[in-house]
Amino acid sequence: MLFEITVQGLVQGVGFRPFIYLLAEKMGIKGSVANRNNGVIIFAELSEEQREQFIRRIRSEHPPTASIHRMEIRELRESEKVFTDFSIVSSYSESEEVTQVAPDIAVCEDCLNDRKNQAHRIQYPFINCTHCGPRFSIIRDLPYDRKQTTMSGFEMCPVCRSEYTDVRDRRFHAQPIACNCCGPKYYYRDANGEEKSDYRQITDLCARLLNEGKVIAVKGVGGYHLVCDATDESAVNKLRKIKIRDTKPFALMFKDAESMSPYVFINREEEENLKSWRRPIVLLKQRPTENRFSIASGVNPGMRTLGCMLPYMPIHYDWFQHIHSPALVMTSGNLNDRPIIVTPEEAEQQLGNSVDLVLHHNRPIHNRVDDSVLQVCGNVPCLIRRSRGYAPEPFFADISTEGILAFGAEKTNTFALSKGDTIIQSQYIGDLKNEETFSFYTESMNRFRHLFRFTPQLLACDLHPDYLSSIHAETTASENRIPLIRVQHHHAHAVACMLEHHLNQPVLAVVWDGTGLGDDGAAWGGEFFLCDRKHYTRLAYPEYVPMPGGDKAALEPWRMAVAYLHHYQLPFPEDFLNRIGKKKVESVIALMNKKIHSPYTSSIGRLFDGFASLSGICDTASRQAEAAVLLEQCADESCTLGYPMETSGHLISFRSLFQSALKDLEENVPTAIMAAEFHNSLAKLIAEKVNRLSEETGVKQVVVSGGCFQNKRLTEQIQQLFACSDISLYLPAQIPCNDGGVAVGQLVVAAARRLSEIK
Repeated sequence: MLFEITVQGLVQGVGFRPFIYLLAEKMGIKGSVANRNNGVIIFAELSEEQREQFIRRIRSEHPPTASIHRMEIRELRESEKVFTDFSIVSSYSESEEVTQVAPDIAVCEDCLNDRKNQAHRIQYPFINCTHCGPRFSIIRDLPYDRKQTTMSGFEMCPVCRSEYTDVRDRRFHAQPIACNCCGPKYYYRDANGEEKSDYRQITDLCARLLNEGKVIAVKGVGGYHLVCDATDESAVNKLRKIKIRDTKPFALMFKDAESMSPYVFINREEEENLKSWRRPIVLLKQRPTENRFSIASGVNPGMRTLGCMLPYMPIHYDWFQHIHSPALVMTSGNLNDRPIIVTPEEAEQQLGNSVDLVLHHNRPIHNRVDDSVLQVCGNVPCLIRRSRGYAPEPFFADISTEGILAFGAEKTNTFALSKGDTIIQSQYIGDLKNEETFSFYTESMNRFRHLFRFTPQLLACDLHPDYLSSIHAETTASENRIPLIRVQHHHAHAVACMLEHHLNQPVLAVVWDGTGLGDDGAAWGGEFFLCDRKHYTRLAYPEYVPMPGGDKAALEPWRMAVAYLHHYQLPFPEDFLNRIGKKKVESVIALMNKKIHSPYTSSIGRLFDGFASLSGICDTASRQAEAAVLLEQCADESCTLGYPMETSGHLISFRSLFQSALKDLEENVPTAIMAAEFHNSLAKLIAEKVNRLSEETGVKQVVVSGGCFQNKRLTEQIQQLFACSDISLYLPAQIPCNDGGVAVGQLVVAAARRLSEIK
């Protein structure tokens, strides 16, 4: 019997066709396999027994980086096709459907070994095979073939061509295949402007500069990195000046997990993610160390965590063979929160006068991608930034989401589009208020629409009319006459988590973040919802307080301390007035009394800010959520005490919390204890409020989302509190809990509302 088998999922660029070929050969099956724009198509002559075994082995033995979403099997008439053997045939396209695009994959161990043994690849820095190497960063179109990537300009040498066409070779149809003879090269320009490309000399130069405390810029997979010795305080300080970054922590790269262990605590789940082919930055608890190789304090000032990753390109491994330091700072090559640099011209213009070496390579980057970031909460790996190694791997909906384009939020932006039931989220974009980032946003959206052959039928955006993403959605809707659905910010957060965990029934949702426009025009951010994918009811929230200065309050947390104390008519501590200045405090009070530029908010993010300032941890911030992060970092881990909270009815009051905090300040209670009590109180608030709302509604599932749940201490506390409860707790894991997940939620809300209208 002849069968047509369509396999959809991550099945192109990951060695799937040679796997099918070799499996068919072992089983004595005749037929063919090909890449098609919507997946992999297999024709196979199978007996009933072979059919069952063939399908089972495809599912269980496929390449490790492949994933199967759907297999469709259709019996054909014998006369339709006649096969004498099994073969791999040319790729073809026959519809507007698309397959998955593989994320970029860290170099594999087999390729690292080949660099030592294959004559044409000795020390070759761009080695790859069907199991590793660049994918999303180089692709321009589908199907995934070399001519559709930025490798199209590199003609294969005869040796690479023979490997590429040999189905038994690990590089069979590895589209970025290359070697020392025919592939991309690193290069730099010396003081005389002469181009240098000898790789051994380049690695020696990099190692010497890094050992001397210099800062270098290096082109990577998805953009340039700035690199220096993580143990050299002056090098780290120089890097801070180059980046114009005051206190935001830098990510570190270690040679391996063993060399990392003296500096951080690593559990099994964290180690598995560090070593995975995705190679994200993993946030780890720092160990106290005092030796000549201590991590420079300038790497993560005020923090007790380090963002750590392992090498994922051959050049990274080569550096660690020659440098003295156990760790390198590896931070995105960009300035002032602009997008990561991807071209030599940009790198020379923006970085050339600041660093000691700008190292380029000549493989163009088509899609820029930053490093991804995650942390493990309990035993759940939770993405904070979804980019290299993850994007554009899709999510799958249980309803049709065809033709919907979601524009996302303003900060930590991503966008999302959908084909059928496949939701494709963009890589991390960033803060759209930056002109260059907004340009990156629109460029990436256009590229996704082209790559995935997408024509929008319905648009979704945030309720806030002044977000640049919302303005862009409005313009797109007007110019193309496409309907637009506006989705409340916190509902989108909740529904993104619901989608990830396949929750269709109504749930309780706790959504805490900085701010999001509410239905009443206030800045929401501490919400308890009863919601499904279409609607939500606001069951409880903190009582409103003014946010003096509007968005300015997020960067000047002392304003929120003034707002809370004034709102509750509590006294200002003398130390606080001396620190901030009595006149500044009085001017902010006057602003609130006159209701000038002081919108009302229920934001827990702003509560974190106010408490951080009142307790003396952070009065002014140089970056988003800095006060909240520092408050978390300084909390005493052993403290189990908490502040009282008034939670009766639908309004939550923090009066007693601030009264108790003022008493602690009078009694000189250590800041670490105050920070711990604050966290403990909020975790207890969530547990008690959810339990009460569950009793009232009968709902036993709760999702949590919003930027406040990037707080590992708070998140792990609620995990523990719900562990023994009959209420099931769901955390965002693959979709970030911050605004990076909002686009997916917007898209699913729009799909659910459209379906309800159709019915």
